Amino acid sequence: MNFAYRYVILLFSVLLIGCKASSQQFRTHAVKQGETISSIARKYQVSPAKILEYNKELRADAPLRPNTIVVIPGGTRVEDAPSTVSKQKDSTDLNKPIAFRSHRVRRRETLFSITRRYEITEDELKRYNPALYSESLQKGMVLRIPVYPEGRDAEAEEETELITYTVKPKETRWSIAHANGISIDSLLKLNPELSESSSYLAIGQELKLPKPAGSDVEQKETELYISYTVPPKKTLFSLSQEFNISREEIIRLNPEIVERGNLQQGMVLRLPEKKADSTEINTDNFVFYEVKPKQTEYSLTRKLGLGYRELLEMNPDLAMGLKAGMVLKIPRDKAANLEVKNALVLDAFDLRDSINVMNTPKLMILFPFRLDRLRLDDEAGTQKRIEQNNALKYSLGLYSGLLVAMDSIAEMGVSVNVKTYDTELNADKVNSLIMREDLGSLSAIIGPLEPGAISQVAARTASLGVPVIAPVPVDADLPLENIFYTYTTEELLRERMLEYMEGQVTDQHIMIISDQKNRDAEGRILESFPDADLIPLKEEEKNISLDMEDFRSRLVEEKDNWVFVETDNFKILSSVTSILNSSNADTTRIRMFTTNKNRAFDSDVISATHLSNLEFTYPSVYREAPNSAFISRYRRRFGGDPDRYAIRGFDLGMDLLLRLAYKMNLFEVADQIGETRYTGNKFNYIKDPQSGYYNTSFYILKYENLQIREITEQ
Repeated sequence: MNFAYRYVILLFSVLLIGCKASSQQFRTHAVKQGETISSIARKYQVSPAKILEYNKELRADAPLRPNTIVVIPGGTRVEDAPSTVSKQKDSTDLNKPIAFRSHRVRRRETLFSITRRYEITEDELKRYNPALYSESLQKGMVLRIPVYPEGRDAEAEEETELITYTVKPKETRWSIAHANGISIDSLLKLNPELSESSSYLAIGQELKLPKPAGSDVEQKETELYISYTVPPKKTLFSLSQEFNISREEIIRLNPEIVERGNLQQGMVLRLPEKKADSTEINTDNFVFYEVKPKQTEYSLTRKLGLGYRELLEMNPDLAMGLKAGMVLKIPRDKAANLEVKNALVLDAFDLRDSINVMNTPKLMILFPFRLDRLRLDDEAGTQKRIEQNNALKYSLGLYSGLLVAMDSIAEMGVSVNVKTYDTELNADKVNSLIMREDLGSLSAIIGPLEPGAISQVAARTASLGVPVIAPVPVDADLPLENIFYTYTTEELLRERMLEYMEGQVTDQHIMIISDQKNRDAEGRILESFPDADLIPLKEEEKNISLDMEDFRSRLVEEKDNWVFVETDNFKILSSVTSILNSSNADTTRIRMFTTNKNRAFDSDVISATHLSNLEFTYPSVYREAPNSAFISRYRRRFGGDPDRYAIRGFDLGMDLLLRLAYKMNLFEVADQIGETRYTGNKFNYIKDPQSGYYNTSFYILKYENLQIREITEQ
């Protein structure tokens, strides 16, 4: 228990309640009638939070009194900024290139460096080099660089080179990118208004897309032909089947077939280009894969489990060569063995191998440490408060694990800026903390722990696109897209457990024991196993228990008896497990299951030996952590073993920081990668269309020989 006290001392010393000092220029502003903090902030090009930070007497929700002197940190008056050049020439003429120059791409050049060199936009560079819509910049490429007259407006011309596309039902960003021959990056660049917190598109939403080649020619209907070299054993019949034309048409286009007596190996024929597949491209029919840099035909076919000819038939553009950024379509019936998320085929990779040390995550941690209630000079009182206060115990455990995660990520070369605050379990304190911070600069906020406070913080940061991480279970379904619910919900755990059981049950005798509060769980189990035997509980003098004689009379000897127990009453559970264990015999085999392992199962009155004898099996968001480098590091830093909350804090911290080190946008990363695994927790976030991101990972665990082991990997 002395460990807990020493940790509070350490915690108090590392809390960063304040801000960094820096050299800062200031000016003053006399408030005019009708001005607000927001209007003043816009005038001086600073954030309202910065003005409030240096003017403590002001309140964001209070009106400003005229002639009040406001201190303005840095910034530039809008009136002082250089004025834009007036447009006196015809914008139509000014925005057309007067010439083109060539540029050969050199090593380490980027789109940004090239556009800066020639003073053009990335859109203009891609417009006159359409290949850049679907492939990455490569050394040796020769680009056309447009030369414009002076005074032109680059934005005015942009609309004329694009078309407006209306999203149809069941279309995704991937399917639209594939159909228009561009990469996802190009789609996002052309449509900056697309949400970064979701990959979903609304039916009827309008997108900007490159104008298809040749679309300016009205009523254009041109037959395209290819050169085809006849392979061995090819016949006119098989050729006509492959290209969907008659044998007579093949001979008409290639009269040398008659001249040479028949079709012969090595002949080069003129044949019509194969028509594109007219099947509607949507998520019902296809999944999609984005080609990665340096990927080869061999690695691609190994990855997708398809032959290159199959891929070519579904994606004719491959005939022009494999290029990074291409979006390939794959029929759903051929993607059964692929990991698919949001209709996108995922690449299996370890985030530890994909970090960018140039990324510097900036985090805010909001936990209720209750330092206002602790007397650090009273060791006994501090120890007692830690044991009795769940919020404090959770906070200390989670935070200690987060500290070890930050140490680990620092050893990988990634710097992390962190500010930690004590919310004191006070909503007003939370509001005060977030009001004085520049929230838009944050990569993520971890906490608070209370559902109401999480909603408060998420609502304030939603428009800024700042993710809010809920580190403990939150029951409320908040209509806010920027919340990451890190705990898999009880409802989803139940569904996954029943899916697992449906794959295991053959001829076993299924039984259900549930109390009044768990009738919904009972009903859901009956949906999966309608022939299950319902075992009633009896109530005697306010004591609810299982009737042993009735239960034993229902057991069968010729089959295994698999019993679901659904209750959160530890007294009922103690009675049931004792009776199940005593009834378990060589002639009458019993196994015990539940779809919700709640706190009642962890009660001291529940025998671990009984659970082991019954091979008790259940779903869980957490597994016991094996000895690991984390546990050794934790012992060295804090002098004791981590509890489950410290392990949770470490796993959550490692996952969050590795995702941000990979890409500084948690929303994009959640859409792009699959499940990640750590010491005792897994994470796989799926976006709910009406809410935030939910972790869908879980374990199926089983008591066996007084140990708990994972029996399936999902």
